Amino acid sequence: MKKLSLLLFMLLAAAITYAQNDSKNQRIIDDSEEAKEGFLKDDPEMDKLFSSSYGYIILPNVGKGGLGVGGATGNGVAFEQGERIGFARMTQVTIGFQAGGQAYSEVVFFENKEAFDRFKESKIEMSAQVSAVAAASGASLNAKYVDGVMVFTRTKGGLMYEASVGGQQFKFTEN
Repeated sequence: MKKLSLLLFMLLAAAITYAQNDSKNQRIIDDSEEAKEGFLKDDPEMDKLFSSSYGYIILPNVGKGGLGVGGATGNGVAFEQGERIGFARMTQVTIGFQAGGQAYSEVVFFENKEAFDRFKESKIEMSAQVSAVAAASGASLNAKYVDGVMVFTRTKGGLMYEASVGGQQFKFTEN
C-alpha cells in the first residue's frame, strides 16, 4: 500500500511539474510573439531579417542590473528557418562601471547554419565586439553580421548607466 501511494504521489508531482513547465513555455512563446511585433513596429524593415536569416531567437523579457558587477538573464524562443524548434536561455555577467536596472527584449539573428549550430550546441558566447543595435526605424538596414550573428535590443523600462565588459552565453533546449 505504501509503495502504491508513493508511486501515485510521484506521478501526481510529475504531472504538476509538467503542467507548470508547459504553462511557462506558453507564456514565453506568447511574449516572444508580442516582442517580435514590437521590433517590427519600431523597424518594419526588420521583417527582411526575420525571413532571410537562417535562424533567430527572441528573448522577450531580459532583466539586467548591476552595481560594479552586473548580470542579465532571460528566456526566449528559438526559430530555425522560420519554424519554432525550442527555447533559449541567456545569461550575462559584466564587470565595470554600471549602476541601475533595465528590462529589454532582444532578438539574435543567425546568418547561416554554422552560426545557428554553434548556438544550438551552446557554443555561442557573445563578447563586447558583438554589439547590439537599438531597434529603431531603419536600424536594420545598416546592421551587419559579426561572426554570423546580429543582435537588436528594444528597451522596455528602467535606467542603466554602463561602461562595462562582459559576454552573453546561450543555452538551447529543444521543444
